[in-house]
Amino acid sequence: METLQTTFFLFVFVPLVNPAPPLQQESLQFYEYDTDVSMGSLTQQDYEMQPKDIRKDGTNISLDTSLMLQSDDSQLDVPPTKDTNLPTCLLCVCLSGSVYCEEIDIEAVPPLPKETAYLYARFNKIKRIAASDFADITTLRRIDFSGNRIEEIEDGAFSKLLLLEELSLAENRLVKLPVLPPKLTTFNANQNRIKSRGIKANAFKKLTNLAYLYLGHNALESVPLNLPESLRILHLQYNNITTITDDTFCKSNNTRYIRTRMDEIRMEGNPIVLAKHVNAFSCLRMLPVGTYY
Repeated sequence: METLQTTFFLFVFVPLVNPAPPLQQESLQFYEYDTDVSMGSLTQQDYEMQPKDIRKDGTNISLDTSLMLQSDDSQLDVPPTKDTNLPTCLLCVCLSGSVYCEEIDIEAVPPLPKETAYLYARFNKIKRIAASDFADITTLRRIDFSGNRIEEIEDGAFSKLLLLEELSLAENRLVKLPVLPPKLTTFNANQNRIKSRGIKANAFKKLTNLAYLYLGHNALESVPLNLPESLRILHLQYNNITTITDDTFCKSNNTRYIRTRMDEIRMEGNPIVLAKHVNAFSCLRMLPVGTYY
């Protein structure tokens, strides 16, 4: 009898595992700060910041006023510059003459590359600016120290910055202003503790290019003296200004004088009734914003 031989085949089904997709690098979006932008709405918004925009409260800081440099939350725990040997361009971001050191808790101005033209060091813990911080950086055109803890600026800290056009010291703890470089077009010292005695009589007189001056939310008792003819925007809101004279903006000995470039003066929030000083505004094209009764 023939024997039937049965052959069994064992099939093992092994599921195919799709290879993991390659990791996608999260791209960082950089703003092009090192281009010449007219001092219209863009630059004015960058330097005239409302309190809710300038404070470091997370969701309320707009992209216009806070460049998000970190790709994850872990980078926020970088130790202060004075406690690390990291080169500046590893701790910060250096790009085409711009240095971004924002929200990394540095306590002092880091050493900068000599070709630095734009420095953004907002929302840190810097308390003091020394004369040596910028001694060799003569190429600087814009500096932004908004949202730090600056109480002192050493004499001559900005004296060698002959190309500096824009300087922001907003939301710090200053009680007096430093000597400012001669080519400034924009100066922002909003939300400090500056009193009138902390501003020298000729602090702004020689700044013949100054067009935007922001001194709101301080403790000034009077309008700064000798404001330059170049001034277009002046913000003095929410100070302690109680007096104003006929020569503050105009020239009492020249009734034909007109301040043609001045477009805006804000004085609301001061304990002064502007209607009592109408002669002080006779040379202006527009009345200041403030209380008139």
